[in-house]
Amino acid sequence: MKQAQTPATQPSRAFDVTNRMVLAIAVPMTLAFLTTPLLGLVDTAVVGRLGNAALLGGLAIAAILFDLVFTSFNFLRSSTTGLVAQAMGRGDATEEQAIFWRSLTIAAVAGVAVIAVTPLLLTMGLAFMGAQGEVAAAAATYLTIRSLSAPAALANYAILGYVLGRGMGGTGLFLQTVINGVNIVLSIWLALGLDYGLEGVAWATVTAEIVGCAVGFAIIHRNFDRADTPSWSRIIDRTAIARLMALNGDIMIRSFALIAGFAWFTRMGTGFGETTLAANAILMNFFMVAGYYLDGFATAAEQFSGRAVGAGFRPALVKAVRLTLYWGLGLAGFTTAFFLFFGADVVALMTTLETVRSEADLYLFWAALTALSGVLAFQMDGVFIGATWSRDMRNMMLVSLVLFIGLSLALSAIWGNLGLWIAFNIFLALRGFTLLALLPRRMDQAFPAA
Repeated sequence: MKQAQTPATQPSRAFDVTNRMVLAIAVPMTLAFLTTPLLGLVDTAVVGRLGNAALLGGLAIAAILFDLVFTSFNFLRSSTTGLVAQAMGRGDATEEQAIFWRSLTIAAVAGVAVIAVTPLLLTMGLAFMGAQGEVAAAAATYLTIRSLSAPAALANYAILGYVLGRGMGGTGLFLQTVINGVNIVLSIWLALGLDYGLEGVAWATVTAEIVGCAVGFAIIHRNFDRADTPSWSRIIDRTAIARLMALNGDIMIRSFALIAGFAWFTRMGTGFGETTLAANAILMNFFMVAGYYLDGFATAAEQFSGRAVGAGFRPALVKAVRLTLYWGLGLAGFTTAFFLFFGADVVALMTTLETVRSEADLYLFWAALTALSGVLAFQMDGVFIGATWSRDMRNMMLVSLVLFIGLSLALSAIWGNLGLWIAFNIFLALRGFTLLALLPRRMDQAFPAA
């Protein structure tokens, strides 16, 4: 696949990037993204209160399998963000709308396909994860129900991608709050209040995705300027679709490899027993909190880097990289410190099982460290997504994944689950530093006259 790039061939459309502009996107989106791991914490806590470690393990495995499919389609969000931001940088409002309709069409078709292949995913996924007995039954129940949300969930990726590409942080916060807020309330009510258990948690997610999709589409469509409405021939333009599909293919492989890394982590944890699997599932939420926390500034990097490439203005990209990295490092340090001091209390809130609590405490340091280990990866992902340098993201992810698998096997053979956590931290760091090494050359190619 060819590298998806937009060389700065048009006249430069200069703009500045300031701390205030970064925060205007990053703060609302940080709050928005925080609602997603909060949802994971609530779902884990709700299932943990059912007093059955097998249900926690089943939820962890089902979530990994679900993400293996759905996050593999995260290109719908990422590519839409980068392309819309670049169209905004060029001042092409009609193309912004055309990109949205292309992405939404792909989301609808892909969502139906996901529902159709769910039985195959269960058969292959549960076998790969080594799930058996009650753990496998719980995972199958959750995944079967949750897959019904596929069309709406993937449409929400396209909707959020458009919003972020436009730099509409407040709207993004509102939409994510609607989706995850509805999900959290329904999870507690259905699972514990009405005693539907794990099934209630799954149905809560399906309902929330549908509600969020309806609200998001209404907001975006209402704000479209009819004067900029693209023709159908422009929406299905072969060149534009070819570029979108090349970009989507690279990001899909990258996303699949990332989730494969998480799946491998869970699979390795399964071999250490039910208690360790449950402890790792709880501690992984620490990384998810850190990840979505840092994603707010990665989102700012996406918008400004895409806009800079579209506008052909290198100084804006340089400043965006610098400012988002500074803010990301500060937040990562804070997040790591928070979990080092209060992580044991968080674990105690998430499960009543003393054996799981004790096991989780053994690896708390390494779980807390993931924020600092992964900060550069998140920030570089934002830069490369916005600039649509997708081939580099794909290649560096594959390199990092291969090294992670090798390290996890070697280190876990020596130190068990501790070695697995050490390898995971190295995996996160590798992703960021490999992309950082490529950045200067990519910037020279994108701005040849700069």
